[in-house]
Amino acid sequence: MAFLIVLAALVFLMVVAYRGHSVILFAPIAALGAVLLTDPSLVAPMFTGLFMDKMVGFLKLYFPVFVLGAVFGKVIELSGFSRAIVNAAIRVVGPQRAMLSIVLVCALLTYGGVSLFVVVFAVYPFAAELFRQSDIPKRLIPGTIALGAFTFTMDALPGTPQIQNIIPASFFGTNGWAAPWLGTIGAVAILIAGMTYLESRRRAAARKGEGYGDAATLVNEPVAFTGARLAHPLVALLPLVLVGVVNKLLTSAIPKWYGAEHSFKPGVIGDPAPVVQEIAKVTAIWAVEGALLAGILAVLVLAWKPVRARFAEGSKSAIGGALLASMNTASEYGFGAVIAALPGFLVVADALRAIPNPLVNEAVTVTALAGITGSASGGMSIALAAMADTFIANANAAGISMEVLHRIAAMASGGMDTLPHNGAVITLLAVTGLTHRQSYKDIFAITLIKTMAVFLVIAVFYATGIV
Repeated sequence: MAFLIVLAALVFLMVVAYRGHSVILFAPIAALGAVLLTDPSLVAPMFTGLFMDKMVGFLKLYFPVFVLGAVFGKVIELSGFSRAIVNAAIRVVGPQRAMLSIVLVCALLTYGGVSLFVVVFAVYPFAAELFRQSDIPKRLIPGTIALGAFTFTMDALPGTPQIQNIIPASFFGTNGWAAPWLGTIGAVAILIAGMTYLESRRRAAARKGEGYGDAATLVNEPVAFTGARLAHPLVALLPLVLVGVVNKLLTSAIPKWYGAEHSFKPGVIGDPAPVVQEIAKVTAIWAVEGALLAGILAVLVLAWKPVRARFAEGSKSAIGGALLASMNTASEYGFGAVIAALPGFLVVADALRAIPNPLVNEAVTVTALAGITGSASGGMSIALAAMADTFIANANAAGISMEVLHRIAAMASGGMDTLPHNGAVITLLAVTGLTHRQSYKDIFAITLIKTMAVFLVIAVFYATGIV
């Protein structure tokens, strides 16, 4: 019965998300409903002491990353750099390869440090125009953007500044460049399999004579771009390259500057207790924040006039997007924390612990919790907070490096996270003007490909020992 309550809470949250309701509202309702059915006396304590505590704790660590990523993406958009990059990619790849063009643009922006949510807003107008010109069904746009932004550049490629690649560092004492060969192999596999699937869907639609869309799908259509002359693509790429370079440099420099631990006293009156921070747990976060700041400043220097004219309005919308994205993720993190505290979750946890192989154990645990919470970062945070010590002990016993644990955890987080109640999926469908019924099938197919890639990487590691 306890397990059925947990399952019912998850199904309820997925259903309301599938119907388009706010996860921020219904995540606590689903979580506390499960508590009510388990032990009514714990509803208020669970809400204040666990749901809100975990939700706020997540925001405390990662909200600046969401905000800086959103602002960076907005200034990239206001400067016209994103349009220049898209147009250049189309010229290189060709309009006949519209899907590949959009995947590469999404990958470039995501790997450059632009928030996944911002990439959706930035790329959709060009995807819509390109798909319309190529007469590819609009319903395939969400799956295409998902492959480019939500998969291999989110957590597989080494050095990606996305939050899913940052979180494991604080648990394993690693950095965002952990296990570079395994990450690259996984990324290539995901790209090839994902493009093969999307192209098969495009060809099937062409054989049936299906065009761009009809009245049911032509919602939220973007207005054609009629702006001024675009920047040179190399100039537009410079801030993205700078984010990657600064992120790498700061990742190496911060531990040297601060040492293993840093403390300071927060006031001068009285004798307050010092604030102590373990640098290994915050290095990746600080590095990404510094890199995004450098990227924002670079855009302002290179395109001050076009950005200045609309910065006030644009930055407000960026902050609003960051608030929505971070609150969605934090709320789902709180939901997952409550569910993980219920007796029914012990059934799941015991089953996961029974998996003998340490890497398979970690992968299944992280991707399962990412699916339960509907959040890659939230599910991974919960899994690592609860079981990182176990993962580390098992890995040490098996002679597996922490870098491998980092990469497997990161990639597994982006596996089953994109179920219908995932915040990024909800945002993606809303922006494109499509529904779960119209486009979720392709997003789910990409989800399955991404999940299988994790186990491919594990197999490659055991077969070759490569890291």
